[in-house]
Amino acid sequence: MANLIIKVHPADNVIVALRSLEANTKVSWEGKTYPVLESIPAKHKFYTEDLHIGGEVRMYGVLVGKVTCEVKAGQLMTTQNLQHAADPYAYRGVQPHWTPPDVAAWRNRTFLGYHRSDGRVGTANYWLFMPTVFCENRNLDVIREALHNELGYAVTEKYKSYTRTLVSRHLGTTPLDDHRHLSAAGRIFPNVDGIKFLNHQGGCGGTRQDSALLEQLLAAYADHPNVGGITILSLGCQHLQLNSMIETIKKRNPLFDKPLLVFEQQGSQSEEQLIKEAIAKTFEGLVAINRQERQPAGLDKLCIGVKCGGSDGFSGISANPAVGHCSDLLVALGGKILLAEFPELCGAEQELIDRSVQQQTAEKFIRLMEEYSRQAAQVGSGFHMNPSPGNIRDGLITDAIKSAGACKKGGTSPVVDVLDYTEPATLPGLSLVCTPGNDVEATTGKAASGATLILFTTGLGTPTGNPVCPTIKLSTNSALAHRMPDIIDIDCGPIVDGERSIETMGEEILEYCIRAASGHVVPKAVQLNQDDFIPWKRGVSL
Repeated sequence: MANLIIKVHPADNVIVALRSLEANTKVSWEGKTYPVLESIPAKHKFYTEDLHIGGEVRMYGVLVGKVTCEVKAGQLMTTQNLQHAADPYAYRGVQPHWTPPDVAAWRNRTFLGYHRSDGRVGTANYWLFMPTVFCENRNLDVIREALHNELGYAVTEKYKSYTRTLVSRHLGTTPLDDHRHLSAAGRIFPNVDGIKFLNHQGGCGGTRQDSALLEQLLAAYADHPNVGGITILSLGCQHLQLNSMIETIKKRNPLFDKPLLVFEQQGSQSEEQLIKEAIAKTFEGLVAINRQERQPAGLDKLCIGVKCGGSDGFSGISANPAVGHCSDLLVALGGKILLAEFPELCGAEQELIDRSVQQQTAEKFIRLMEEYSRQAAQVGSGFHMNPSPGNIRDGLITDAIKSAGACKKGGTSPVVDVLDYTEPATLPGLSLVCTPGNDVEATTGKAASGATLILFTTGLGTPTGNPVCPTIKLSTNSALAHRMPDIIDIDCGPIVDGERSIETMGEEILEYCIRAASGHVVPKAVQLNQDDFIPWKRGVSL
């Protein structure tokens, strides 16, 4: 019979209900019996001891809050009796000691990826459209409709007809015969996994700093290993200038050699001429990158971002630790793991500092966390305001509880690097990436740092993806997986039900990642075109 409760850490003075518990009953854990004074919904917690006002509450072995009134053992934890609190943190010279998991079964495994000239390997092969300024968004929309409709990836009839003519010339057919030649996947170009569009609201107006940061972000996406070619549309007069953009791309990667097409509207004869030329030249580029084929690559070439969104009270005890075990496996194989969402590391700082391989790594993490926290405080907010109503309703009462569970996605390996927003991951191992907790801002930032897959855990269901980084959704509970099968790829609920161990589930997740990286399975977010992209302006975003 599956357990009704779980005490996550021996030092905890709260217990998690795995099933809804009735009032005035008793439950047992590891030989000790606990009273249940009131109904405890599944995913929620009850206190294991009487506490006075200001009494410390620990979960995952760390301080997660202080009670605001007298509470009794067996009482439900709520926002009315608990407020956020976290231990102070500092660098204390602790050197990480880590025993990697056994990875003999994967040591010689490979995935089929797209090898780039700089040595990186993509898990997909996308053509990317990006505007230097929001004024070009409409032109991107027109081109998207024409290309997606005619090339099998999903504005006016003249552009669709024009693209159809290009397809006919390429295939040596008449327009009426075009779609008889689509691949099994329904695409003209079977080795091009998609044509993606980075519409945004920046590039002009706002501050020059906003445009400069957007330039770094767009350059990171152009340089992404999952991107085979790029088309840039520019207006001409905006803050984010085309020449500067190209310089930033090449500065980021001196070996950059992908097809890069640029079009400036204020230097064109007409909108129609601009759009037709962009479509025609991009079509030629698609023909070129379609010649690239997947080739075997070692698992050390994978870079996986780990993310949680729509979290619940099971996130930290099922999906997140399972992803954490997968992370440890990949790190032991020489791969990269990216853990971000700095507001959701509040309360877990000391553990990550102690796991840092160098003092400068720890100090950079401390500096970025403190700067972020100060920014939030200056506008009357703070990390303690991070949990959403949905998080709270499903058992995440304080930010420290949410953070301690969210941190589990990064596993237990040493922290080898700390990256500011858009900085590229270059070292094998676990890196921390400064992003907001906001789902799309965080996934946007992970891809900018080089994630070629994203593992996204959710307890409530979140329809989020990324334009260039295939996003794999993992449910924390089976009820969600059954209710929303169209967005969930992997069900981690069997951990809660006692049918799978965290280690076994972590191994299954790694196997799924290998298949997804090889194109053998397409994550639901990719199938649904969940191409979410939100640049962070470095303002306060939790």
